[in-house]
Amino acid sequence: MTFDAAAVRAEFPMLNGHASGHMAGHRGDQPLHYLDSAAMAQVPGAVIDAITRHETTTRANVRRGVYGLAERATEAYEDARRAVGRYLHADPEGVVFTPGGTAALNLVATAFGETLDAGDEIVISELEHHSNIVPWQMLRERRGVVVKWFPVSDEGRLDLAPLGNLITKKCKLVSVTHASNVTGAVSFVSPIVGAAHAVGAKVLLDGCQAAIHGPVDVPALGADFYVTSGHKMFGPTGVGVLWGRPELLAALPPFLGGGEMIERVTMERTTYADPPRRFEAGTPPVSQVIG
Repeated sequence: MTFDAAAVRAEFPMLNGHASGHMAGHRGDQPLHYLDSAAMAQVPGAVIDAITRHETTTRANVRRGVYGLAERATEAYEDARRAVGRYLHADPEGVVFTPGGTAALNLVATAFGETLDAGDEIVISELEHHSNIVPWQMLRERRGVVVKWFPVSDEGRLDLAPLGNLITKKCKLVSVTHASNVTGAVSFVSPIVGAAHAVGAKVLLDGCQAAIHGPVDVPALGADFYVTSGHKMFGPTGVGVLWGRPELLAALPPFLGGGEMIERVTMERTTYADPPRRFEAGTPPVSQVIG
């Protein structure tokens, strides 16, 4: 098979001459060459059409009404959840929609972090995006946990040599990149998962740079949590995904409080919905509804 660059370019309005001539300092007779997909991918026409179709034919709040528009919006929302589950080869009941990859990481750091005590250990790496560093440092300030670091090899990969010293019986979570946003290196996670599970620790993989390159088999990876971001996967901004093992999510407290994450509210107390609804407070953005 040959790669038809012109045909692919034609699917993206931003790359198809619609905006090139309006760019400051850009020659109008030259096409836009976009090289920042690691930060944000461009959006194909099919996604733009889907957003327009929703906003003009199905706009309604999901899970909030029993009339036709609301029911169709809710069904589209749950279709998107099932589609993500298929892409991850994982149980869709573990798919939690978030405002982005950063929010998904913070969700775990906050909710899972509430189950930890002072002295418990979190292991991350020197390859991590700030979104997979700062939430754990903030957790250290709140809960007194210990943050430990995988070093990086001369080849720009995770150095697994100190694996046995880093992942001890005090370790509760290992949170590392599936593919680095700096080097592009794909992490060899099998020994990390094995070492973590051997001491009862959980594993979170930051897949924001990996998931775009093809379907991910989360069960085969052995991850307990997996995070990815919509705007790096040809989608609009404001959407991300946390996948977690359903039994783990069921044991975690809510991240945000509000509509639709509750089962019952009285003046005395609130009971929470089962996951994934427990972690999806409020109205989702349209990008989550269209999947």
